[in-house]
Amino acid sequence: MLHIISTCLVVAAFFGAGLFNVIGTPATRDNFVRWGYPPWWRHLTGGLEMATAILVALPTTRGAGLILGAVIIAAAAVTVLRGREFSHLAPIGLFIALLAVAQIAS
Repeated sequence: MLHIISTCLVVAAFFGAGLFNVIGTPATRDNFVRWGYPPWWRHLTGGLEMATAILVALPTTRGAGLILGAVIIAAAAVTVLRGREFSHLAPIGLFIALLAVAQIAS
């Protein structure tokens, strides 16, 4: 049961984050520019996050999705640490916990 719940949470979290980045509220756009990324970078990030959700949702590609998700979250952590925007670490920590539980439970 934990396996199903953790997988669903990872899928929802990554798909939601990806959609949020692709749509790009003004604050999201400003964040990416402030962090030194080109304007199109949020589209790439959002696409990779949604791809992670799809990969994790499918049993045969779940491992690859969890790895991709971990790489995305590691890059996000480096970005916010480099920018000294520590308030962004709480959501990143949640993503790390979700990925860890999904991996352990599978």
